[in-house]
Amino acid sequence: MLLQLKEVFLNEGKRLDVDYSLPMSGVDINGDYPFKSPVKVSASAVNRASLVELKVKAVFDYTTRCDRCFDEIVKHLEFTFVHGLAVSLIDDENDDYIETPDYTLELDEVVVSDILLNLPSKFLCGDDCKGICPECGKNLNRGQCGCDKNQIDSRLEILKQLID
Repeated sequence: MLLQLKEVFLNEGKRLDVDYSLPMSGVDINGDYPFKSPVKVSASAVNRASLVELKVKAVFDYTTRCDRCFDEIVKHLEFTFVHGLAVSLIDDENDDYIETPDYTLELDEVVVSDILLNLPSKFLCGDDCKGICPECGKNLNRGQCGCDKNQIDSRLEILKQLID
């Protein structure tokens, strides 16, 4: 969505609000497409004391696999981002503001990059997820497996002699 911000920049106290759905089903993350439904985006650009602030709220469901047990999970996520907007920047390395030289901003690009940069690095089906058995691969959340838990790695057998 292209935001036309000229009125906001030129009039102190002016506000522009937008609400829309952003389809992200084509976004590939590690060979998976976790955005099954569109992201609901609410954004407002406000001129306060000649400084324009963009506030964005993104709400979506993220479908992925648990990093311990590999079950498919759906996490409901909600992010809020705040950016300063400027017509021009003196320093290209200034990350505090987004440059809008022609009073326009492609909001979709900002939302997608903010979401991708703020996704958690790990997803779990629950804090008490037990994972899978390293021997047989059974999901331990569904019950115990029949593997021998007292089996000692042969490489560590020498350490057992120190304890005995």
